[in-house]
Amino acid sequence: MLDNPHRRKNPLTGEWTLVSPHRARRPWLGQIEKIPAEKLPAYDPTCYLCPGNNRAGGVMNPSYTGTFVFDNDFAALLPDSFSDDVGIDRHPLLAVEPEQGICRVVCFSPRHDLTLPELPLPAIEAVLETWTSQSVDLGGIDFIKHVQVFENKGSVMGCSNPHPHSQIWATSHIPNEPAKELEMQSRYFAEYGRSLLGDYLAVEQTHPDERILFSNDHFTALVPFWAVWPFEVLVIANQEASRLNELNSAQLSALAVIVKQITTCYDNLFEISFPYSMGFHQAPYDGQSHPEWRLHAHFYPPLLRSATVKKFMVGFEMLSMPQRDITAELAAARLRSLPKAHYKVASS
Repeated sequence: MLDNPHRRKNPLTGEWTLVSPHRARRPWLGQIEKIPAEKLPAYDPTCYLCPGNNRAGGVMNPSYTGTFVFDNDFAALLPDSFSDDVGIDRHPLLAVEPEQGICRVVCFSPRHDLTLPELPLPAIEAVLETWTSQSVDLGGIDFIKHVQVFENKGSVMGCSNPHPHSQIWATSHIPNEPAKELEMQSRYFAEYGRSLLGDYLAVEQTHPDERILFSNDHFTALVPFWAVWPFEVLVIANQEASRLNELNSAQLSALAVIVKQITTCYDNLFEISFPYSMGFHQAPYDGQSHPEWRLHAHFYPPLLRSATVKKFMVGFEMLSMPQRDITAELAAARLRSLPKAHYKVASS
């Protein structure tokens, strides 16, 4: 294991992260501050995401019993968005382009109080099936080039409503992060004729006790070698698949197991409803085949030492490059050591 300061390259983006393991070899030791568990009701009459409640503009939610999808009432993107001055002759340093898009919200279930790790596996599969069908629906719209499925969990991640839900933003351009990944995966495929993430997964499988957390026949969850966030996790499809709709029922079920394992692990780390931002990176919906692209998902959690100690990107990290004290290997070891059952179940 590398013990001295070094930097690690993210092959998906071409960017580097500074790793300083000598600063905090075991950052989870010492005082562990706990916060009181939030007691949420199964149904909240004031929640605009709960079944039968009113949303913005007086729209009433149906009495849904499974997942529930609707167009975001405060969407960041519009399907007919055109700027009046886009055609004005501008200096190249003041570039402007119109961005069309559609934003949707996906409620995981009618339960106001159950997050992904607390849902039964069939309910998680239903969420994955909804993400899949919505991706296909949005990706089939002529002006859409990218579909981003993501979840912001917890107020610290900017989530404005505690009712467990995710979002899907479909855009007319490929956004920055997927665009970097497209370029790097395309370069790798052009040189080697194989997928970058497929080869990376094969490397990780040669030493499964270092960074791999969970695996089954179809998916693998690991702390990536180049991780930036303290307990960052990358999920990779074991077989060739570039989008969610290319998964069969067995693969979707296997993915549900992995999602439940990761999110349970997170909650057990500090025995709280663990905040994170996660999202699936699918191949672009640009009408092209993408043999270079391997379906994957990123989990970016901000907590470092306890439920109240967060990792902030400041100073050197904002102005130079990301830096982390806990290595990917130590983070993986810590996550692997946690109980498999959710702490709420174990304590009941």
